Amino acid sequence: MNILCIGDVVGAIGCRHLQQHLPRIKRELAVDVCIVNGENSADGNGITPVSAKHIFDAGADVITGGNHTFRRHEFYEMLEENEFLLRPANLPVGTPGRGMTVVDRGRYRVAVINLQGTVYMESLASPFEVLDDLLKDAEKFCIVDFHAEATAEKRALAAYADGRISALFGTHTHVATADEQVLEGGTGFITDVGMTGPIHSCLGVRTELSIEKMRTKLPVRFATAEGPCAMDGVLFTLDDATGKCTAVRRIRV
Repeated sequence: MNILCIGDVVGAIGCRHLQQHLPRIKRELAVDVCIVNGENSADGNGITPVSAKHIFDAGADVITGGNHTFRRHEFYEMLEENEFLLRPANLPVGTPGRGMTVVDRGRYRVAVINLQGTVYMESLASPFEVLDDLLKDAEKFCIVDFHAEATAEKRALAAYADGRISALFGTHTHVATADEQVLEGGTGFITDVGMTGPIHSCLGVRTELSIEKMRTKLPVRFATAEGPCAMDGVLFTLDDATGKCTAVRRIRV
């Protein structure tokens, strides 16, 4: 089984690049399930019903979120209604939406879990404890999008879950890391899968705006950069019999 996980889609320009290239990549790689992080897919940050539809239309089976998921109030209703739209599972009880879903293909079922880190980020419930609870009724195939800042936290959670999940991929930092691997217990891992958006930018933002913010320390309204884009992803190959990962491959289009 092949699971394709795509890094944070940034703005309308990232959505367009995804729509242009994802269908072909899915065919070429014989992808069974595609997971896309979409929490930055709306221009100006967050995710809207329009940007979510663009991502689903491009070929995503599940859209995961992160710390910007709730920036747009118009998205809350869709988040509640669509079971394949996720937000971090370790948010407080009563938060709109869900942090886990199952893609049911009949002959196999793939659980997808979305968690958010707590190091250098919001003080949420422990992702370790929440993952333990979610895995009590685990599917054989289970993929985790861990939206976190600290590389050590991402690696630690992957090691903690090693052998209990099929794969864990990190999102949030928008920079693809070169540490893709299969851990000793059979869990695929990469610290960060990267982003889908403008290449000549500062994590998707117009570079001059990021420079101004860092130089002056004054508030700056960010805007998505323009120009050529790249789509970063990772392909996890899973053993059909055991659900364990047998190979990890970075993708950039």
